[in-house]
This record gives sequence, structure tokens and C-alpha cells, in this order.
Amino acid sequence: MKKTLLAILALSCFSANAAYVQAHDPHVVAPFSVTCRAKEVVPPVDPGEVNNPDGYYDLALNKSGDDLKASLNIIISSDIKKLPYSSSSFDVWDALDITDEDPNNPDNVILIYTGRSQAKGQKTGQGNLGRDNWNREHSYPKSNGGFNDKRAYGYTDIHHLRPSDESVNSTRGNLEYDYSDNPVAESPENRYDSDSFEPRDAVKGDVARMMFYMATRYEGKDTITPDLELVPTVSNNGNALGNVCSLLQWNKLDPVDAFEANRNTKIQKIQGNRNPFVDNPQWADDIFAKDCK
Repeated sequence: MKKTLLAILALSCFSANAAYVQAHDPHVVAPFSVTCRAKEVVPPVDPGEVNNPDGYYDLALNKSGDDLKASLNIIISSDIKKLPYSSSSFDVWDALDITDEDPNNPDNVILIYTGRSQAKGQKTGQGNLGRDNWNREHSYPKSNGGFNDKRAYGYTDIHHLRPSDESVNSTRGNLEYDYSDNPVAESPENRYDSDSFEPRDAVKGDVARMMFYMATRYEGKDTITPDLELVPTVSNNGNALGNVCSLLQWNKLDPVDAFEANRNTKIQKIQGNRNPFVDNPQWADDIFAKDCK
């Protein structure tokens, strides 16, 4: 029955390829995206079940709350390969060329906020597009998080680093995530105001799950990277980041899609760990709902 319903949804909306292009193309008008909001959740696990690829989460099984978070921290902090941020050898630039590659054009990457597919070479320091070159967005701002040092694991952790249009990234700056008021001029599906930034609908869940990862991965045990926490406010938070209540909503509103799931697997091959909240989005409520108050 589930497969039948998915097939009906696919036929009644548009092809999977067209859906992907639409979701990642900022030039497609919004009403078309609203016509078919359905995204098949990847990985396809039944509610209440745990996605446990190759036993990766064995240590976390049958745990909840803080115990679950502690077990996940151990799992995702083990056997990490720290990449150089910029280097003549394989570095973060090279990693993002792989993790965020456009599945329809291997010469391009997908920019997180605009959704634009852009040539890998049109990046800061190499491209000729000026402020439309892409650079590396620290979705958990390194200045807010207290890890503004290239030696810090958080600085080069590609789970939260994404290709981003330079000017849109500049608009975001170190604003924390929440529902916001003003459309970003270059990419109006994103919004901002004096104290927050709201990403476009197609990546709201991606952003939320990156923040859940960061708050679980970094518990003050890593050199230079402090304990990162999620809170229900968006200002005067020290190293913490808000708004956890909005992030929990976005986790549900924008389910994991094939691009995000594939990115998770690519990162494991490069960096050595996975994002548990991409594999098991339900764990976000289990761990962070208590912080939304």
C-alpha cells in the first residue's frame, strides 16, 4: 500500500528528476513547489524503527534522552579524520566538491541557500563570478560557537560545512536560525532579520539536522571546540545556538531526501562519521525537545 501511494504521488506531481531540479532551482516559482510538497523519506524505515547501517548505532540502541545523546557522542567522535581547511593536498574544498555534487551534473555543486547548481571551479579564489562565487558556509557559525580556529575539529567538520553563494552567506553572517521577516534580495525563499536567518523550505530540515549533529558531536571534549548547545532564543547565547524549537519543527516539515542521505554516506567515507539525525530524525525530539521551553 505504501509503495502504491508513493507511486500515485510521483505520477500526480512530476518525475523524481524534475522534483529534484525544482527543489534545488531558485528560479522555479514557489507555487509549483507547493503543488507537490511530498518528499520520500530516505532511508525508508517504518515509524519507531531505527536505521542502523552496518551496526553503526549498536551502542545507542534502546537508549533515550541524555543517555542516547551520550552514546551517540561516543559513536560519532570515534575514528575521525580531520581535514585541512585549505591545502595543496585533499582538503575541505575537495570534500565539498564530492559531498555536495549535483547528481544531475557532476561538474557542479548545489549551493545550500540558493539551491543553485554551480560549477565546482566557480568558488572563492578561483571563480570569476564575483560575489556569486561559492564559498564554505559554517552553518553553525564558528564565531558564535567559539571554534574560530582552523585547528578546531568544528572548524573543518564537513557535516556542517556547505557550499554557499558568497553574498547570501554574507547576509546570513552569524545570525542564528529561526523564522525571520525579510526576504533575502538575491534568494527571496530565504529570509532574515536583525537576529535570525530562515533558510528556504527545501533545506530547513537539512539545516536542523546539521545543528542537532553539532550539539551532539561537540560536548567540550575536543581541543579548541567547546560544548555546543541548542537553546530556544537567538541572541546572547554565548557558544549556544537557537532556535531549537524552530529547528525541531523544521526537522519534521522537511524530511530527509536522497541528496541528504547520500551526502551523509559520502561524509562517512571521507571523514569517518555519520550524522545520526539524518539516519534517524526521530532522535531529535528524544534528545532536544526538553530544551524547547
